[in-house]
Amino acid sequence: MTSSAASATAAPHWTEPGSAGYRQIVAALFLAGYSTFSLLHCVQPLLPAFASTFGVSPAEASLALSLATGPLALSILLVGAASERWSRKRTMTVSMFGAAALDLLAAAMPGWHGLLAARMAVGIVLGGVPAVAMAYLAEEIHPRGLGFAMGLYVSGTSIGGMTGRVVTGLAAEAWGWRAALGLTGALGLLAAAGFVALLPASRNFRPRAATGAGFHLRAWAAHLATPGLLPLYGVGLLAMGGFMTVYNYAGFRLMAPPYSLTQAHIGLIFLLYLMGTLASSSAGWLADRLGRGPVLIGSVLIALTGLALTLALPLALLIAGIGVFTFGFFAVHALASGWVGRLARGNKGHASALYLLAYYLGASVMGSAGGWFWMRAEWPGVCGFVALLLLSLLGCALWLARLKATPAAVPDALAAEARG
Repeated sequence: MTSSAASATAAPHWTEPGSAGYRQIVAALFLAGYSTFSLLHCVQPLLPAFASTFGVSPAEASLALSLATGPLALSILLVGAASERWSRKRTMTVSMFGAAALDLLAAAMPGWHGLLAARMAVGIVLGGVPAVAMAYLAEEIHPRGLGFAMGLYVSGTSIGGMTGRVVTGLAAEAWGWRAALGLTGALGLLAAAGFVALLPASRNFRPRAATGAGFHLRAWAAHLATPGLLPLYGVGLLAMGGFMTVYNYAGFRLMAPPYSLTQAHIGLIFLLYLMGTLASSSAGWLADRLGRGPVLIGSVLIALTGLALTLALPLALLIAGIGVFTFGFFAVHALASGWVGRLARGNKGHASALYLLAYYLGASVMGSAGGWFWMRAEWPGVCGFVALLLLSLLGCALWLARLKATPAAVPDALAAEARG
């Protein structure tokens, strides 16, 4: 056996749960998840302010978010392929620092189209974090601790999403949306610095020699043919599409009568992301003990229950419904993202990239499509649209529950090509 083949097939140097290295990894990836969602979604509570400042419709205002998530989906796919040759840590570091700097630039843009261009650049640059974060965890963390570690990474995304939205909402009320957006960029720079200090270099990742487009196409095709991965990609598409739709247009509903809430009050609604932190870590823990299928089905039903509650007129019930819906969504995402890493064999960056491509396409396409339902039927129309997405998601969950959670083998020719 050649030395390169031997290194590729050597026993992995797992990082064991409970070790100092494990704690460093989960803390660093928590910061990466925080940075990703904070920098990407910080504009969400500002959508009504954009509509007012620039004289655009709610659907057009949502482009400040959709034009970041759409390019992010493509960036993840391309960076995920190229990352098989790059350092995992360096890729994520460059993305975190670059995206934070671009959000600072977006805050300074004088016109609507300049802001949209800067936000599009944020999505492109930020792709390096989600493209390799799940692959890094799957490569470095022992399988018995992977569910919890993945749950903590996803909980970082929930904290980031919450902090980015709450901070921008409160800061926009006090100092205006430009200062709010700039503050989020500055916090992103601090998170990137902490990430660099904490994350150990990969021990199991081996950079590969240059590969052509054909290799990447075959790798993606192999993952799409792996039993279980296709419905998992459907889960990512539908879950994030519904989640983004609810949060994109909840602000417009809450600013209108009978609630007439202020920008600061709407920002505080995003404290409900704390439900996501609890959901993602507990769902991973439960999945390691009860199985992913039953927990995934239960999580979708929780999201549907929360969505139904948001139709109630009393503000307390509406907010409770958003909280329950948020809990269900983050549980679904934590389960699906961890499941991808377990099912994929070889080229894990490619498998993660396909999941995140679907995930962020759902955010971009369906998040803006929800504006059509808002303009025609307001909140009941939005809820009807999201309910259809969740029922389709439930079908994917039932499909997955019937499958054995065992990884499929990588085709021999593709595995040999990957070893170079």
